[in-house]
Amino acid sequence: MKNKFVLPVVVLTSLLMSGFLSSCKKEQDTLARITVLDTSGNPFAGAEVRVYGEPTLSPHPEMIMDKTLVTDSQGEVIFDFTADFKLGQAGFTVLNIEINSGDTLAGEGIIKIEEEKMNDETLVIQPL
Repeated sequence: MKNKFVLPVVVLTSLLMSGFLSSCKKEQDTLARITVLDTSGNPFAGAEVRVYGEPTLSPHPEMIMDKTLVTDSQGEVIFDFTADFKLGQAGFTVLNIEINSGDTLAGEGIIKIEEEKMNDETLVIQPL
C-alpha cells in the first residue's frame, strides 16, 4: 500500500524550510528625524545633534544609545535605530537631544522613539 501522505509532507516541509510559511511580518525601519530651526523659524544647517539615553540605575551601566550627526541644508538629521529594535519588543526608548553650533548656539529636548516608524521632533537653536 502506497503512503498518500508522503508528497504533502514533503511539499510542506520544503515550504517551511524556504521561509514561505515562516513569519510574514517584515520589520519596518525605526527612525528619528530631528529638525533644527533658528529663532526666525528657518532651517539651521551645520548644527551638531546628539541623541542619548540617560541611565536610570546607579551606578549606571555603560551608555548604550549615544549618537551624533550634523544637520543638512534642510536643518535635518535622521537617526536609524532599526538595528537596535528587536521585532516583538514592546516599546522602544526615550532619548535626550542636545544641539550645538560652536560656542554660541545651543538647544535641548527629548524625543520618544516608537518602533517601526519615523519619529519627528523639531527644536530651536538659540544663543547661549
